[in-house]
Amino acid sequence: MSFSYELLHQDAHSNARAGIIKTPHGDIPTPIFMPVGTHGAVKAQTPAQLESIDIPVLLSNTYHLYLSPGADTVAKAGGLHSFMKWNRAILTDSGGFQVFSLDKKEITEEGVTFKGMDKQKIFLSPEVSIDAQQKIGADIMMAFDECIPYPSSKKYTQDSMDRTHRWLDRCVDTWTNRENQALFGIIQGSTYLDLREKCIEEVSKRPLSGYAIGGVSVGEGPELMTKIVKHCAPFMPKDKPRYVMGVGNPEDLLMIWEHGIDMSDCIIPTKFGRGGTLFTSRGKLRITHRNYRRDFYPVDTSCECYTCSNFSRAYLKHLFDSNEILGQILATTHNIYFYNQLSRQARDAIMKDRFMEFKEEFFKNYKT
Repeated sequence: MSFSYELLHQDAHSNARAGIIKTPHGDIPTPIFMPVGTHGAVKAQTPAQLESIDIPVLLSNTYHLYLSPGADTVAKAGGLHSFMKWNRAILTDSGGFQVFSLDKKEITEEGVTFKGMDKQKIFLSPEVSIDAQQKIGADIMMAFDECIPYPSSKKYTQDSMDRTHRWLDRCVDTWTNRENQALFGIIQGSTYLDLREKCIEEVSKRPLSGYAIGGVSVGEGPELMTKIVKHCAPFMPKDKPRYVMGVGNPEDLLMIWEHGIDMSDCIIPTKFGRGGTLFTSRGKLRITHRNYRRDFYPVDTSCECYTCSNFSRAYLKHLFDSNEILGQILATTHNIYFYNQLSRQARDAIMKDRFMEFKEEFFKNYKT
């Protein structure tokens, strides 16, 4: 089955929308939060655990898989789905964000050259990125771009954005498996709203499967992030999935969903879980705090995840104090369940035209 998107309903009192993305590896109900499995694995989780709570899609990273074990090795294993035993959808980032985060790199018209872990020179280009993603077998591939740092001058942003458009054309030319693999374009423009508009106009001219807002959550702060998303979303094609890359605090998810965004991803729930911070209906809970030493309530009394259904806060604190890996597993299990439930509850509220009520009710209890 090829890739498609269907908009099912838009909330009557906001721009929030519910839809369904169809992929060769199953349907993705939207809005959706995608757990991150950078190296082809979600940290502290097995594929069976993720399937048990009906996670429909994961994000993996082209840059890391390209370095190790290599796209050819993944292809020889039958693709990433077979390699990691995950039968549902996979989205792969292009490697552009990792290039942004590296200190020493050389960006030219051809691509980006940088040094890997073993100090060897590595070259990434639109052709290399798309070829790798096709070999990996992603259901959704991201175009190779430069994630523009914050702050950036308007001239730098304009020049980078123009090059990203030229790179996008090369991505489209390299994209051969169009029946089974979708390609999303990425909207850049830093904090310059007029450049964001120009970028949306330009990217929308290409025959793409979806569109993503990139270059947010890179240090610009929540107010500017909101301003960018609120401004960009109405200009994005309504008949294709809309994605905001790298956004993962619950309050930020509710913000992007309100403005009509369908997809997001972030390492926050898994990274915070491994560090002992759990998300609850009342806000974040730091399980290593001494107050939980004799607290025999579940992490969240309103949660039905495996962790909350079986274990107490006191037990989780004990596991973290004892440096037992089970503590990280149980905390991560809870956080991913929390995020998945938040997506489902938001979708249900949208379908019933009560998203804004849902958001207001959420923040009555949730303390940021």
